[in-house]
Order: sequence, then C-alpha cells, then structure tokens
Amino acid sequence: MPFPIPNKKMNRQREVSTRETFRFKRFARKSYSIFNSIRKTVTIGALAGSALLSAHAASVEPPERAGIQSKPDTIPDKELDEVVVTASKAQLPLNMTARQVTVITSKEIERSPVRSAEELLNYVPGVDILQRGPHGVQADISLRGGSFDQAAILLNGINLTNPQTGHYSFDIPINLSDIERIEIIQGASSLIFGASAFSGGVNIITRNDRQSNFFVKTEGGMHGLFGAETRGAVKTERSLHRMSAGYKHSDGYIRNSDYNIVNLLWQSRFNIESSTVDIQAGINEKRYGANTFYSAAYPDQYDDTRGVFASIRGETVGKMKFIPQLYWSRHYDIYHLFRPGTPDVPSWYGGPNYHRSDLFGLNLNMQYASLVGITSIGGEFRNEGIVSSNLGRPMRRPSGNYTKWDNRSNISLFAEHNFVFNKVTLSAGGLYNYNSALADTLNAGGFYPAVNISWRLNDASTLFASWNRSTRMPTFTDLYYNAGKHRGFSGLTPEYSQSVETGWRFRKMGVTAGLNLFYSIGDNLIDWTYDASDGLYHARNLASLGTYGAGWELALELKRWLGEKHLLQSIQMGYQYMMQESGEATANNPISAYVYNYLKHKFSTGIQHRLANNLTLSWNLRWQERKGGYLSFNPETGEEIPAPFKPHCLVDAKVNYDFRQIDFYLNFNNLFNTNYVDLGNIPQPGFWLSGGIGIRIQ
Repeated sequence: MPFPIPNKKMNRQREVSTRETFRFKRFARKSYSIFNSIRKTVTIGALAGSALLSAHAASVEPPERAGIQSKPDTIPDKELDEVVVTASKAQLPLNMTARQVTVITSKEIERSPVRSAEELLNYVPGVDILQRGPHGVQADISLRGGSFDQAAILLNGINLTNPQTGHYSFDIPINLSDIERIEIIQGASSLIFGASAFSGGVNIITRNDRQSNFFVKTEGGMHGLFGAETRGAVKTERSLHRMSAGYKHSDGYIRNSDYNIVNLLWQSRFNIESSTVDIQAGINEKRYGANTFYSAAYPDQYDDTRGVFASIRGETVGKMKFIPQLYWSRHYDIYHLFRPGTPDVPSWYGGPNYHRSDLFGLNLNMQYASLVGITSIGGEFRNEGIVSSNLGRPMRRPSGNYTKWDNRSNISLFAEHNFVFNKVTLSAGGLYNYNSALADTLNAGGFYPAVNISWRLNDASTLFASWNRSTRMPTFTDLYYNAGKHRGFSGLTPEYSQSVETGWRFRKMGVTAGLNLFYSIGDNLIDWTYDASDGLYHARNLASLGTYGAGWELALELKRWLGEKHLLQSIQMGYQYMMQESGEATANNPISAYVYNYLKHKFSTGIQHRLANNLTLSWNLRWQERKGGYLSFNPETGEEIPAPFKPHCLVDAKVNYDFRQIDFYLNFNNLFNTNYVDLGNIPQPGFWLSGGIGIRIQ
C-alpha cells in the first residue's frame, strides 16, 4: 500500500465496544503462519464508508483459524518481518505464494548503481531490458521471452500498460527515491493483473511513509548529466500526504541522444473509521533525441511525450472486504522523423506523427475470509482508446492533428479462492474476459483459469507449482502502423498462452535460495518479421511457440556470520536459461523484431563490501547471450546485412558514504567500457561516471 498508517492508539481501540478481534492462534508458533507473517487482526464491526476508491493491489487479512481474544492486537505494523506480495487476487506473505515472485527492496535500490527502475530490472534473471536510451528514456521490458507488449506495468496495483505500444508503458512519474519495492511475477498472469499480463507483470510500489519527512537529492556526471529529486510527507491524525518531484537531463553520449525528463507525483491516504481511501495523481514528461530508435537510416529522430494519470481506491476491513478502484490515464506522443531544426529535411517528409492514447478503468474486488481461506470475486471495466494522425480508422470529423481513431472496451469477471492450511496454500480460480473489438467474432470472450499450490516443507523451505492461462489484444500500433518499413495489420487476432511452473524456495539464517522450472506455449503470438520480398517488417500472428527454461538464485547475508565490520557483507547471484521451440522459426529462419530475439543465457551477481565506517562499495555484474539477430545498417552504403547479437558482460559499481542523514555516492556504469547493443543498430553507453548527494530529514 502506498501509505500504511499504524492503527490508532490503544485507548482509541478500547473505546470501540462493538468490535471483536479474531486472532490466529493455531499457527502462532510457526514462522510460516499467517498470523506471524502478516501480524494483523480481522476486525468485525460497523464498517464506515462505502464506494471508497484508490490505487493499489488488493490485500486481505488471512482467514481466522481458531480462538477468540477480547484483547486487541497491539503489535505495531512496523514489526512486519515478512514481505506481503500480490501473487494472487488476495495478498499473501511471500513464503506462502505459489508463484515465482522476485522482490526488489528499497535497500537493494539504494545500493544499486542505477538511475531508473528500468535499469534496476536489468539485474533480475528472467527479465530482459532492451534499452534504446539510457536512464529510463525508453526501454522495452520482456519477461521470460515474451515481447515488450506482453508485460503488464503497474503502479501501486494500477495497470498503466499503454494500449498504443508497450514502448511507452514505463512513462510513469516515478523517481527511484519514491520506490518501496518492485514485485515481478513471470509467466501468464491474467487472473492476477488482467488480460494484458500475458507473460507476467511488474508492480512498482511506492514508499510506506509513516511520519512527516523530507528528502532531497542532486547529482551530476559525464555527458552533461544532471538530476534532482525531492519528496516530502506530511502526516496528520487521520491522513498522510506525500509529494515528489524529479528532473533528469543529459547532453547525450552520442549524437542526438540528449534527454530531459520531469516527474511529479502526489499521493494521499485518508483514514475513515476502519476504512482507508487512497488517492494518487502524477505527470511524466520526456523529450529526447531518438537516434535510430525505430529506423537505422534516420539518426535525427526525436520524441516528445507526456503522460498523466489519476486514481482513487478504497478498502474496508473485516471478514468481508470491499476494494473498489477507479483510474484514468492519458498519454501524448509527438514523434519526429527529423528533429525540429534539422537542416536539409527531405521534401517528402510530411511532418511528425501525433498520438493520444486514453485509459479508463473501474474495478471491484470483494474478499471474504472464512475458516477455509480467502475468497475473491469481482470484475473490471477497462476502456482503451486512441486518436492519432496515422493510427486507427478515419475520423468523420478530424480534430486538429488527429485524423484517425479507435476504441475498445474490455470487461472481465474473476473468482478465486485461496485455501490456507497448516502447510499448504492452494489457489484456484479463473478470469472470464470479453473485448468489444471482437464482438463480431467467435473470440469475443474466453475463460482463463489458474491453479497454484505451495507446500511448506518446514519453517525454511517451500515447494510450489502453478498452471495459468492468459490472453492479450494487439496494440493499436500492431493494428495500424503503416510508415517507413513497417506495415501493421488490422486483421490481427488476440494472443493466447498457457504456462506451467514448479520450483523451490528457501529462506533462513541469512540464506535465500530458489530454483524454478517453467514451460509456456503461445498461439497466435504477434511479432514484426522481415519480408525480403518487399524489404518491409510486417505485423503477423505467428504459429505456436513453446518456451522452456530453468533458473536459480542465491543470496547470502554474510555479515550475519562474519560480523558487521567484515569487508564482505553480502552476495547475490542468479541465472536463467531459456530456449524456444518453433516449427515456423526453424523452417523460415525469420528476422524478428522482438519475439525470436530472446535471452538464452543471463547471469547476474551483486557483491556488497564495507570499506570503513559508513563507507560501502557495491558491485553488479551481468552477462547475457541473446538469440536471434537484426539487420545491421551501414550508413555509408545504406545497405542492411543480417547480423547476430553478440554476448556481452557489463560491470557496474557504486560507492556510498553515509554521514548521519547525508548520503554521498559515486556511480561507475559500464566500468570496462563494453560495446554492446540491446536492439539492433542502437549503441548503448560506454563508461559513465556520475555522483551525487542526498539529504534526509525526519
């Protein structure tokens, strides 16, 4: 939740004579128990407020197992020792989930040499970040070999995935200092996050401010780098309000790679008796040189984007919870093939492309805690629309630069039950999804079930297995984009997939480890593939594609054994292997823009050192090998030659010095100046030195 505020004082609790408090005594002595993990009570009584709205993933207190106590629970929220994650419609502790969930904590964020959430995700095995520009300018997020359009991007549980194109799904007003944690679920996740979560979802959760505070940071570095962030929180008796702002600028590391990024975010939580109302709103602006972003033949591209959003969410408490939420998002994009001011612009150039995409959503999650677990039922209405100069169907009455449009509505209904037993958690449910764009076809609606189970072998180990199905509609770019060497196809059909997964988790005495095996099969997958007969990339539905793989992770908090003053404090490692099976790819060996260009191998590690009092050093290394290839462009001859992606290894480092409430740091990115590309023909930055100072006031 964006702003959890501790329960009121004990004397206020005692004043409420009409309430009874249920506590979970059966599992109280077990580290895997619901009660010990969540440390909350299920309070039954008069519930004030109705139709409460805001933005974050749903949560529910676990089902009571046995025993009633008249004394209220007095354990404060700050004593939570278990991360509660959104791996089902009801939030559960991480050790009880039946899905592979990766959690990046605020501590990991602080010690990582990164300047954006996208770069942070680079260190996660199974997550593929294909960057066009650095520091969050633009990056495509791929999960387990899926395309960037198949990953759902959420902010506090609000699905802000852009219907125009996944290139803009991360245009959200978030600074690194705003983030409490990031949850990554890989594999089909339509039941959890909605129909767009075809290959998984990334849920960014903002900080849990509990009191008034203030923070400011400024930084600078090579290539004209400058950045500043500030945030503050004000707490009252019944509310908490937070505002944050950020600015990032660089002159660019190559020609036409400069950028300016502005973020503004406002969040408020109101306590209304036993219920809460969360409100958030923000704006993100990006202006950047897009050197060869979408076509290697044009180095003077430029993009000007702006995204705004607002949401409101409410949550009641008790055995029966009501969690309604309402959200709205709008994204503007002005794309220039030739940057304003570029000399000698060809006469055939007709000017920039103008796009405006809109999201509107309303959903309700009702959760009931009983002796047999947590039942969740509800639904969502989500409308997606676009007006554009080149995407969509012709408008009857053009408006300014907009001459085309399209609109579709998605209606989904879901039901899920989490059976919570002594050692076993079983989650079973399904999502029924209907899309208005398919109203005249047999594929207008479909059912997407999910079954997940976890078995706690002991206090430290858990086995889990899952089976999930999902679907995704094509983006408006897939359907309509016809410019340059790209041809969309309005006849594209939805994608379908199902995935199975099994794995093991271990957590005890400073050791965290995990293993996972997975297999997914997708039908009608959408990709842009090169046709040598006309020299164009066409949007197509591919034949069946199977993806299988395995991965492991290990984290050691060495300071628990070696001492707080030892040079070596902690180490984290992870690896994922992945392979595709496709008869179409084997027969035709297509040049793919996205789907077939997956990471076969990815290894990452992070090491933290204590150099002296308050002085630390963090290392991050990642090595990866990508399958597939691209058309390498020769600017002198204008020729395009097929070329494979080359494996590469990157090393980053960060030095931190904390003095009371002041933090000094230096970032060393791409320490060995490695030459590499994530997407064809777009060289990524070499060595980049930056540094800054942050001040905290509480």
